[in-house]
Amino acid sequence: MFSKFTSILQHAVEALAPSLPLQEDFVYHWKAITHYYIETSDDKAPVTDTNIPSHLEQMLDILIQEENERESGETGPCMEYLLHHKILETLYTLGKADCPPGMKQQVLSFYTKLLGRIRQPLLPHINVHRPVQKLIRLCGEVLAAPTENEEIQFLCIVCAKLKQDPYLVNFFLENKLKATVSKSTPKLIAEDVQKGQDLGTTDTEQSVQLEEARVEQAEKESDLPQLADDLSTSLAELNFPTSPETLAFHPHGNYNLVNSLLNLTKSPDGRIAVKACEGLMLLVSLPEPAAARCLTQSTCLCELLTDRLASLYKALPQSMDPLDIETVEGINWGLDSYSHKEDTSAFPGKRALISFLSWFDYCDQLIKEAQKITAIAMAGSVRDRFFVGVMEPQLMQTSEMGILTSTALLHRIVRQVTSDVLVHEMVCFILGEQREPETLMDINRHPLRHRLIEHCDHISDEISIMTLRMFEHLLQKSDEHILYNLVLRNLEERNYTEYKPPYQEDKDVVENGQIAGAVDLEEDPLFTDLSPDTMLSNQEWLSASPPASPEHLKSDGKTEVHKIVNSFLCLVPDEAKSSYHVEGTGYDTYLRDAHRQFRDYCTICLRWEWPGSPKPLEKCNLEALFFEGHFLKVLFDRMGRILDQPPSLGAPLYSFVAAVLAAHPSRYGHMTCRCSKVKKKLWNDFGETPAPYDVNLQVTSVLSKLSLFPHPHIHEYLLDPYVNLASGCRSLFSVIVRVVGDLMVRIQRIPDFTPKLLLVRKRLLGLEPEGPIVDHMTLLEGVIVLEEFCKELAAIAFVKYHASSTP
Repeated sequence: MFSKFTSILQHAVEALAPSLPLQEDFVYHWKAITHYYIETSDDKAPVTDTNIPSHLEQMLDILIQEENERESGETGPCMEYLLHHKILETLYTLGKADCPPGMKQQVLSFYTKLLGRIRQPLLPHINVHRPVQKLIRLCGEVLAAPTENEEIQFLCIVCAKLKQDPYLVNFFLENKLKATVSKSTPKLIAEDVQKGQDLGTTDTEQSVQLEEARVEQAEKESDLPQLADDLSTSLAELNFPTSPETLAFHPHGNYNLVNSLLNLTKSPDGRIAVKACEGLMLLVSLPEPAAARCLTQSTCLCELLTDRLASLYKALPQSMDPLDIETVEGINWGLDSYSHKEDTSAFPGKRALISFLSWFDYCDQLIKEAQKITAIAMAGSVRDRFFVGVMEPQLMQTSEMGILTSTALLHRIVRQVTSDVLVHEMVCFILGEQREPETLMDINRHPLRHRLIEHCDHISDEISIMTLRMFEHLLQKSDEHILYNLVLRNLEERNYTEYKPPYQEDKDVVENGQIAGAVDLEEDPLFTDLSPDTMLSNQEWLSASPPASPEHLKSDGKTEVHKIVNSFLCLVPDEAKSSYHVEGTGYDTYLRDAHRQFRDYCTICLRWEWPGSPKPLEKCNLEALFFEGHFLKVLFDRMGRILDQPPSLGAPLYSFVAAVLAAHPSRYGHMTCRCSKVKKKLWNDFGETPAPYDVNLQVTSVLSKLSLFPHPHIHEYLLDPYVNLASGCRSLFSVIVRVVGDLMVRIQRIPDFTPKLLLVRKRLLGLEPEGPIVDHMTLLEGVIVLEEFCKELAAIAFVKYHASSTP
């Protein structure tokens, strides 16, 4: 109480006393602080009960006033006094000792305000950056400390100063050997003390500096003082070669600013953690290459970021609902404020899932903002220490529930990642780095790629759907290696075509406008029931298209678009069509979506500089054996079974299978729900089960996404019905033709096929209530998906042609 009264009285006296010159006033306040340590006998009284905070505030105000009264860049006598008398060094010592209690907070606050409010550059001065460097080491030592708020403000102002002048990072990269420090520190301390005496410091100041010298000498094993104040030292010179002796002392060097911020990211106070993350983001974005190398090679930044990511992933439950993983919201590293009590849609593991996805989002944004060298190093660390070290074993396991959960998490990561560098590392992790054409012999060259593609045709429908969705979103990432690895490398030589060298011009076109060797759909035995009345006329679908030429093949080599559109629209026979019975389900409904999606894909592919026309056949190696690649093989195989997918043992069917096994123990007692033979036996005993409608939709969705890419070889292989396929090769159109051929045979065996088909369509659209199970549900749903897919391919073909013909 008495000390507070004294403080009030002192303020009153200062207000009434005549104003002193700024330097005298500044020295007066500093001496008042130093005299406290001589006169006081109670070193346990909190600093707030003393005049120290007031004197520090007055000193700061004087420095700001002095700077405002002088020309820009000119150092005044008060600032000179602060620098030459090593006031910041003394304050650091007092703050480290926290004497009186709470002094550390006052020192941190003074440093923060000094660096933030003084416009002239202070950090280049050795008597500023050295105590700043030492004070940085005190930050983040203890989590949830009472000084955390002041610590993070101090660290962030230092980061902001480095962002303004990146070369200043020179003073915060500590790569000296401890042996050097141990020999030089006592001498430097003695020189500093002697220098203080030469400058005319008082006995009190000398005693404080001697105390500081003793502390520095005691810390010689951990402190790494600057050996010179040479601003001309380049950042590259700080990147010393790492010898075994160096590693024995400092395996990662000392970049204490990074280490302190990393410690504070673990703070239980969310605001402190977010501020620490922001500080790290400022540091990694420094443009200096040498600073970036030091950041990645001489600190634990990469390891700590990825190790925390791995630990958060391992904290997730072993099994989670894929829908929960996909739909969880609030994923933002700066807004991770989940409250279980306020959440009405909580599920087991939600808190852990949000924490993991939020930290991954931070790593992604950090890499996105980082300098190129730093970004590459951090992304490589995420790949090696997290993707390969943690996620790959989970994706390669045999437990269906584990596969489903890990694939759902991978799908969420694929959707969430935005950094180009991290996207590329993720793509190489999933697909490998191979770019040569695939063969059947090296299909297992990258085991994870092979496993994930095989999961697109898994016994569990849920795993198939989740893996297909992962690939669908992967295709939408702006990395050229994705499409090249999955598809383009196998189409580059166009050896899926049969080359017929032209002998004369008129042999390319026949009288009816058909390419020589191409099959006319009207003459194909599969389409003998089609008449000219059932074909779409040009006016019905191409009101905005260019005038049709009399030739089937345009001068630029592109098949006339109306031929392609009619080829897809007429694939499904009339008795198997049901969309024209339901309003708003025509072919034109796909045009708008196709136009928007094609525009988006063109934006993604713009920088890849793809050719505008196919590679000339004369320059292609047509003798090489064609293999469409593992990815297209699995998609085509599943497409070929769209009408009669066998039942799967995914989660929706698991309870049914378990009930069957329990009801017939004598017949199925030797089997389990996961037995590989149970699928076939139940199929034979119980006939058709509910069709994997969602799987069919997902397969066609991935194929339509592939068809949208504006590469001439993809367009030719997936969208040109008239391409001359080489012997033993298949295309998307030929696969659909075989499905339609099988459909036309099976239609004859199903009574009332068309009414049943229309009923199923209306139920799928919600236009009819659910009723008795319709026979042949797998086939009927497959026909509906097939019809819609053909309309979608026709719309994509038209949009791509229209875009290529528009100047």
